[in-house]
Amino acid sequence: MLQIASLLPFASGAGGLGAAATGSGGFTRPVIDYHAFAPEIVLTGVLVLVLLTDLFVPEDRKVIVTNLAGLGVLASLIPIITLAVDGHDRVMFGGAFVVDDFSLVFKGLFIATGYIVLLMSTNYVADGDYYEGEYSFLLLSSILGMVVMASSRDLITIFVALEMLSLPAYMLAGWRKRDLKSNEAALKYYLLGVLSSAVMLYGMSLVFGTTGTTVLADIGAQLAQQGTTPPLITVALLMIVLGFAFKVSAVPFHFWAPDTYEGAPTPVAAFLSVASKTAGFVALIEILYVGFLSNNEVWGPLCWVLAALSMTVGNLIALRQTNIVRMLAYSSIAQAGYILVPFAVAGANGDALVTAQKASAMYLLVYTAMNLGAFAVVIAVARKTRSGEISSYGGLFTYAPGLTLLMSAFMFSLAGIPPLGGWFAKLFMFSATLDAGTGAAIALAVIAGVNSVIALFYYASVAREMWMSPVPDGDVTPIRVPPALGAALTITVVLTVVLGVYPSLFGRLADVTVLARL
Repeated sequence: MLQIASLLPFASGAGGLGAAATGSGGFTRPVIDYHAFAPEIVLTGVLVLVLLTDLFVPEDRKVIVTNLAGLGVLASLIPIITLAVDGHDRVMFGGAFVVDDFSLVFKGLFIATGYIVLLMSTNYVADGDYYEGEYSFLLLSSILGMVVMASSRDLITIFVALEMLSLPAYMLAGWRKRDLKSNEAALKYYLLGVLSSAVMLYGMSLVFGTTGTTVLADIGAQLAQQGTTPPLITVALLMIVLGFAFKVSAVPFHFWAPDTYEGAPTPVAAFLSVASKTAGFVALIEILYVGFLSNNEVWGPLCWVLAALSMTVGNLIALRQTNIVRMLAYSSIAQAGYILVPFAVAGANGDALVTAQKASAMYLLVYTAMNLGAFAVVIAVARKTRSGEISSYGGLFTYAPGLTLLMSAFMFSLAGIPPLGGWFAKLFMFSATLDAGTGAAIALAVIAGVNSVIALFYYASVAREMWMSPVPDGDVTPIRVPPALGAALTITVVLTVVLGVYPSLFGRLADVTVLARL
């Protein structure tokens, strides 16, 4: 049975735990802080509005629905800003739902990501169906799950949020209803996703059976008192981490990613490669650093193996890709390995723990900007070439110099070349390994360094194709970039450059995401 009572006793006002109200029947009901719930409430209202508007808008004006969804997503940023200005942590439902600096940073990141993906979806040439209200509705539903995930501090809440974001994503992956590749992408993603969710849920049930609670703070307090990790908790942790390894497409649970990214519509592939992956890492940060920090000897080595495998396998296979989307898919697998590096070394000492949490947050922020930007360029180029082959980028500089400069910036940022944002993310990652100072941490840093060099080869090969190769078909007609897609490109490139040139502007965001200290 679920500990329903544990979800009821407490709620918070602005700045701490508030009293619970007692009903006439003697039961205890939570006091709801609606300001804390405001981002979720706004998104839910936008979902309903989009669905209703779609019923009455003519088929030739469905773009109105997409624009409405974009404005609604931006509106949900307003309560996030007001909560940040307020500056108080809010804890509700006995610690199951927390609004703090950590959650606000990632809520803002998820909402910004959703807005950029909506911009990328506007005027997408592959299918006119992207103006349908169902597309925006599913995308917003997944974003809502991610926003809830950022505040989840309870195993039940985390699992519900995870399913809320995953189920719409399964359908979005198969949005090209008459495309067999898209059907295959959705089926693979769905079947493996359900399997990983079942494994993860079983691990969570073992935790509840052992500790008697699902609230992460209570789990962490109990396990810290025991000193040693009970065998059942060891098994549970392995199942939970491996379940999330699928969500973040870490090797050897990455098989779904390349086929799904290639078969899904390009804006959806961008969404899955960034938002879905980030949500998985946010959940891992919450679970491992809040609930199982004292059990680092279990999940630390596991993350070490996953990080080393993901970096190496992802980069080596990416070298052989001829399709830009599949290359970016394997690149995202390798990037998942880099993000896992701080998890692997966090338990060495107090300095490594703090640096590791900052490194994970900073990497996720930078990765979102540069990867979304790369996919936006892919969409823009496909408007002319109708191809995803890297060879179709030959001579791009001769007829689309602006897109060539942007794609070069995103590729070299992903490779970690200064002064673009990717170098600062990797610097934080290596700093965490140096703070750990153990032999295993140094070995992982060496593996990461070698893989960064390998990755440069395939990122640079795209740049070489654009700058040095001839135009394959001789057609040098300029590419017209729609305003919405141009806005997405502008936002992502500005963030990528600013994060690299003035990292201190965003360093504070990483500082406030620290959840645990020794």
